[in-house]
Amino acid sequence: QIKKDIESASPFLPRVYCAILRTVVINALALRLDRIYIDTGPGKCDSALHTATILADILPETQIIPTRNLDSHNFGTPICRTRMPLLDKMLAITASVQSSKPRPDHQPCKASCGFWGVPPRDFSLLTLFPDTTHIYGWTRCMENKTPDNKQLEEHFNPNVPTVFFAQSFCAKTALAQHLASRHPRGLYLDCDVTVGNSAKAKIQAFLELSGVCCAHR
Repeated sequence: QIKKDIESASPFLPRVYCAILRTVVINALALRLDRIYIDTGPGKCDSALHTATILADILPETQIIPTRNLDSHNFGTPICRTRMPLLDKMLAITASVQSSKPRPDHQPCKASCGFWGVPPRDFSLLTLFPDTTHIYGWTRCMENKTPDNKQLEEHFNPNVPTVFFAQSFCAKTALAQHLASRHPRGLYLDCDVTVGNSAKAKIQAFLELSGVCCAHR
């Protein structure tokens, strides 16, 4: 893992770009890879397309290969619906992109609450959620290996309190805020680089007021 100040990306990307793409630039500059594949299709965002252009200019020795992931074969979402610490679920889902093989099946559990959104840059955001949290949003599309599945991304469970999360400055903040307003017990939350005590306190208060016991790890 590259540990550098997020501001080291500022000469190349504006600060209004999300922390995920700024981290991509930092890692690319530090690792000096032979080639980089970057999804610039509808499953990602226009900002990724422009980031690929910038990387190609500033790293002429690295082959930058834009891709458009339009896969529509459903691999299923057993991790999103099983009993497991939310951080471990997120690690398993993000690691699953390295293989095209279906994940082992996991026994589903009854959801006590929901986390809708993208994998956060700071995974400490996930530690307050109970093991019976179900994952929704683009992260569920990620496990299903269909990043451009709009119907799946917009799906949520109206019967459980749900945190709708997006990285600050990400286009998905609009969808997160909209879906949270439609949910009977939804909380919209956005964070940039790291998750501060204020955001964690907001999550804890929301879950506890909704009758959900927080995990304390």
